[in-house]
Amino acid sequence: MKAIQVTAFGGPQVLTVVEVPDAGPGPGQVLVDVAAADVINLDTHIRAGAWENFFPVPLPYAPGGAVAGTIAAVGAGVPGTRVGERVAAWLDGVSGGYAERAVADAASAVPVPDDVGLRSAAALMHDLPTALLLLDLAEIKPQDRVLITGAAGAMGLLLVRAAHAAGAVVVGAARGGRKLELVREQGADAVVDYSADGWVEAAKTAAGGEFAVVLDGVGGELGTAALSAAGDGARISTHGAAAGGFARVDTEVAARRGQRVSGIAAVQIGPDRAAAVRRRWAEALRTRSAKFQPVIGQTFALEEARIAHMAMEAREAPGKTLLIP
Repeated sequence: MKAIQVTAFGGPQVLTVVEVPDAGPGPGQVLVDVAAADVINLDTHIRAGAWENFFPVPLPYAPGGAVAGTIAAVGAGVPGTRVGERVAAWLDGVSGGYAERAVADAASAVPVPDDVGLRSAAALMHDLPTALLLLDLAEIKPQDRVLITGAAGAMGLLLVRAAHAAGAVVVGAARGGRKLELVREQGADAVVDYSADGWVEAAKTAAGGEFAVVLDGVGGELGTAALSAAGDGARISTHGAAAGGFARVDTEVAARRGQRVSGIAAVQIGPDRAAAVRRRWAEALRTRSAKFQPVIGQTFALEEARIAHMAMEAREAPGKTLLIP
């Protein structure tokens, strides 16, 4: 089968198409014929070797942490009736989703309802669990002023829609007219371009004051600037590092102003949260809540994994990016 392999950290050119033997499921595992593989910003950081302290990955490795497709075979201890089932599956970290077939733990393979497309299911695998946890932390209420950075990204768009559904006044920050229009279409009351001078003040003016909730999916200097728009008692999340690092938080100022700040650790899914997240993820698929419909901005063939990473690093990929074997 065809798969993508990385033998050395570096630029997108290190994503190499290889032929590997078909994988076989072990005990408690399933083999999935991949219809779509999720691509996230974290994939680009790991490939570059920039986040070895957070996500140590031994070389060579096969990227891709989530897929959707059809179960082709099951290992020992897995009911045979699962063969042919449509599923979306989290893999073990970065364990081979960029491939024609992928092996996953049976417990992580969530059934996909017949009326939900496999591409849509794949598009939600990483972003929906994180969005659900962020929304829990944010406790958004009607009329809350909410600022969302990275609003044109796949998870940013989910957050925009969910905050709008909660009755908040939503300001989405992104870069460029195409992305801003997409953010507005998804329910933002106002949009600001953070490549423009004075964008933070423009965001506060558009919202009618300081923000009760700031959800920063960008990080770096932009994320740090966004935090300055938070009001007293604000709920703040610094979960994004697309700009190369997380936003800097002045903990003394935050404490003095009664702000509640959550970092990336708060939205990581450990063993204690995995079962609950799977249940909520499956429920969101079944109910097909409008606020959890993904926006798939672009798809690439498996062999075009390099191009997909280049588009993401150039910030040219609004919405969700998928690889299609």
